[in-house]
This record gives sequence, structure tokens and C-alpha cells, in this order.
Amino acid sequence: MQEEILQDGIDSWESVMFLYNSALKEVATKVEILNDEFVHLHHYNPIEYTKSRIKTPESIVKKLKRHGYESTIENMVNHVKDIAGIRIVCSFTSDIYLLSEMIGKQNDLTVVSVKDYIKHPKESGYKSFHMLVTVPIFMADKVVDTKVEIQIRTIAMDFWASLEHKIYYKFEGNAPEYISHDLRACASIVSELDAKMLQLNEAILEAKARQEEENE
Repeated sequence: MQEEILQDGIDSWESVMFLYNSALKEVATKVEILNDEFVHLHHYNPIEYTKSRIKTPESIVKKLKRHGYESTIENMVNHVKDIAGIRIVCSFTSDIYLLSEMIGKQNDLTVVSVKDYIKHPKESGYKSFHMLVTVPIFMADKVVDTKVEIQIRTIAMDFWASLEHKIYYKFEGNAPEYISHDLRACASIVSELDAKMLQLNEAILEAKARQEEENE
């Protein structure tokens, strides 16, 4: 697990960031290969686009302070789970569970935890599927398992989450209740849109299958 970083003496900021950056590259490559394989086998692209990021030092310190921890390398490694993160944006909710299953079956990834905010949205209306995984980083003299957070969501969910973040950032997390109420209402609209687009896609696939049967 990631505590190995400290046990192995990798305790400088540069060394730890090297591991997180390496882990992010590993996971991003795996996701790209899974998508390419799916296109090759099924002629369908489940991923619209991906975004990856490493938390800034300021963001890490702010998160540690918010949870009552001192700003140390040890606390950062042990208590900040989303330093390295990749977001996978799909067309349909069905793609989310398909991709999460494919990722979970990767032999050299270990799934540490899963949070399904689609079936169980946050109070704000936020929806997304989160996976915390570890990936082995092979160095010259050791192997270090390093954590990466994977978020999988639809285009509509990503649109809502991005705007919600910008709005709350302006209020520093203390938005008026009427703003929060309207955001929750928008989240419901987004959910209805996702459900309708999924139904439409399934109807198109069924119609296409019937047409192919009739042409045989």
C-alpha cells in the first residue's frame, strides 16, 4: 500500500510527486488501451474524453488543514487519497458501470474502495462513480504501490459538477440556500437527461438490430 513510500525512505516532496505522476501515467495508459480494445472488438467508443490532474501543493495543504492534520509528507500520503486523479467521461450511464468493471478486472491494479454517487448521490446533487486504486510503480530497486482516484461520469454529470465547483468556489463553500436549491434542481434535470439519452440509445440499437435482421 502507499504507506510503503515512507517505509522505503521515499519521503521528499519531489520523490512522492514522481510516484504520483508515474501512477497517473500508468492508469491513463491502461484506460486508453481498454478503450481502444473496446473499439476494436465492438466498434463502439465508450469514452468521450479523459482528464487527469495532480493536486497542487496549496490544495493538498488546504485539505489536510480542513481535516485537522499537519502539513507533512506522512499525512499527505496517508490521508489525502485523491492527490493523483483521472476523470473518465462517458456518453451513457451504462458505459460507467461497463468501464468500472473492466478497470476492476485489471490484474495489476488493486481496487481499494468504490463510492457510487450515481445510485447514492451526495446531498448537493453530485453524481459520479469513484474508484480508489493502487498501481505498482517499478523503480530501479523497489516496487511501490501508489494510489490514484478514478472518477467515471457522463458528459451531463461532468457539466453539472464543473459548474457546481465554479459556483461554490465563488462563495468559498458557503453559497446561499437558494443557490444550493437551484443546483439540486439542475442535478435532477441532468439525471432525467441521462436517463432519456440512454433510453434513446437503446431504442436506436434495437431498431438497427431489427433492420439488419430484415435485410438478411
